[in-house]
Amino acid sequence: MSSAQEIAAGYATEGAALELGSVVVDGQADPAAAVRVPLSMVNRHGLVAGATGTGKTKTLQGLAEQLSAHGVPVVMADMKGDLSGLAQAGTANDRITARAADTGDDWAPTAFPVQFLSLGTGGVGVPVRATVTGFGPLLLSKVLGLNDTQESTLGLIFHWADKQGLPLLDTKDLRAVITHLTSDEGKADLKGIGGVSSATAGVILRALANLESRGGEEFFGEPELDIADLMRLDGGRGVVSLLELGNVQADPALFSTFLMWLLAELFEELPEEGDLDKPKLVFFFDEAHLLFADASKAFLERIEQTVKLIRSKGVGVFFCTQLPTDVPNAVLSQLGARVQHALRAFTPDDQKALARTVKTYPTTKHYELDQALTSLGTGEAIVTVLSEKGAPTPVAWTRLRAPRSLMDTIGADAIRQSAASSALHGKYAETVDRESAYERMAAKVAPPPPAQAEPSSPSSPPSQPPPPPPTEEKDEPGFFEKVMGNSAVKQFLRSAAGTLGREISRGVFGTRRRR
Repeated sequence: MSSAQEIAAGYATEGAALELGSVVVDGQADPAAAVRVPLSMVNRHGLVAGATGTGKTKTLQGLAEQLSAHGVPVVMADMKGDLSGLAQAGTANDRITARAADTGDDWAPTAFPVQFLSLGTGGVGVPVRATVTGFGPLLLSKVLGLNDTQESTLGLIFHWADKQGLPLLDTKDLRAVITHLTSDEGKADLKGIGGVSSATAGVILRALANLESRGGEEFFGEPELDIADLMRLDGGRGVVSLLELGNVQADPALFSTFLMWLLAELFEELPEEGDLDKPKLVFFFDEAHLLFADASKAFLERIEQTVKLIRSKGVGVFFCTQLPTDVPNAVLSQLGARVQHALRAFTPDDQKALARTVKTYPTTKHYELDQALTSLGTGEAIVTVLSEKGAPTPVAWTRLRAPRSLMDTIGADAIRQSAASSALHGKYAETVDRESAYERMAAKVAPPPPAQAEPSSPSSPPSQPPPPPPTEEKDEPGFFEKVMGNSAVKQFLRSAAGTLGREISRGVFGTRRRR
């Protein structure tokens, strides 16, 4: 048995699998030595890493194609528009023919069902949004760049709004609530559970204004994205949802945090499934380093917890980045599949990253991994995955299959036309601005409506008895004071800080749990 065949034996599967490519030994690919990922192991998550220009995006494209063909919906971040070609069949050429021969692939041009989405209302795809309430204080703090103290204050602000039934749908709602809680009346509302200092409120408001100027104002609002719309089939094939930045390109941190919000929504909403023959959804987390950069310890702990537990919901997560060291060790240890494209080792830091990467792979007698990782050609990767039994497969220098869809962009006009004709366009295209915290707080500080209504009643017949005192005049201006003055409520609020997520129905990331 040749070395290539010996390695490939570790990738043999009985069930369905994603075909990655063929084993390379001494520079020669063996078309009969297949490298594959068992479909039942895809929800054990994975990492696709590599320097710019090494073929990482095409690897993602090929994985998405095969998942779709197996009836698995896919969510992918398309930050540069490079993946839009999934919607059109590819074109054969000499390079693709040679790659098909090397990998034993019966290549045929194929288009796949794609749903184009844009973060916010300024892109070419169907706009997707989240409400401020749904996003929650923890993720919003990450986007705003708040420190631990400011994050805690923002959590208190959300807690108060939740308890008062004030919907925070967009940024102006949050601003209205913060302004109220720093007023004399607002300070009284918070008596007994802490307060919002003017200095901290100022920091949060400035960060909010910054976010709005970078396009964040277009993202927060309604209608909020329903995760069920990411889990659709088209003719038995999984729909590939491609999410582009739209007008928030100046804030990639918002983009990566929004992806985490989607993952948190999936975690909270999907039922437990246990081990499945194939995942219900696969989520590709592009530019993952943006999510982990400057993240608080609490935030990282929640990511680790979500990645650990979401596989039982039938969801697979692939983190995509340039260096494996971009992903914290606690998360990296949860990723069963590793597709590592070429690394560069031009600087001392690069060399340290290379050494650390080598240590994360099983030992192999077939390759010197430090040399292999810097010698990989475009469209080649060092691979190890989990077998059907859950054991790591042998390390394989792999020549990857070429995508069957177009390896190019299809143009903004084509994307816009596809989005406009999609089933989701009518549901999400138009922004809805219903009554929320901003309107209610504005009405609260306005002159009392009954006082204005009395002068307008001369048209009433003189013989008609005066109407009874309007109940709104008593209840509405004093509503918050009445609630906050209740001793039972005070006692509840004193203990609420430590049990915030449970008491106000928020999930592991502080996102609103739908009822």
